[in-house]
Amino acid sequence: MTKNLTLTWSATALTAALVLAGCASSDNDDPADPAPSTEHDDHGGHDDMEHPADGGPVPENMTEATDPEYPVGSEVTLTADHMEGMDGATATIVGAYETYTYSIDYTPTTGGDPVTDHQWVVQEELENPGEERLADGTEVTVTADHMEGMEGVTATIASSTDETVYVVDYEADGMTMTNHKWVVESEIEPTN
Repeated sequence: MTKNLTLTWSATALTAALVLAGCASSDNDDPADPAPSTEHDDHGGHDDMEHPADGGPVPENMTEATDPEYPVGSEVTLTADHMEGMDGATATIVGAYETYTYSIDYTPTTGGDPVTDHQWVVQEELENPGEERLADGTEVTVTADHMEGMEGVTATIASSTDETVYVVDYEADGMTMTNHKWVVESEIEPTN
């Protein structure tokens, strides 16, 4: 009887450990963000990185674009390939901003392979960036949490642009992405 009880408790403990390990695999400390994620493909060094289905609000102090090429509410076609299914997807513009936008290289704080050419983070998602456009090669601390292991990381600016930058809603591979940050103007075309 004692042996059966011990086996039962051992099986229960093992099952509980596996369940807890699955729950603990997410580094998301914000219980208010239960949004599902989708994985990036190889584009821009995002393989095996997860991106939330809801990108959440933009950083404070963003400057709205006064006369963007694609106003809020416009339906557009994306030409960016940041994520699988994005290139060619129909999207709706939900925000347009004037700022400096950066592609960065970094190693996630959670470990793993380095991420190269992550597109995009904006000036307002960097710690104490100042007002001027930062030069390629500048090391910065990232305050954005677009993907697991990004927030707080030291990154290197790979390139930058001062194009209008947009937040979009779109559907790809059967998943609806809301408030996706960021897509720059050259990665958008009018919908035919």
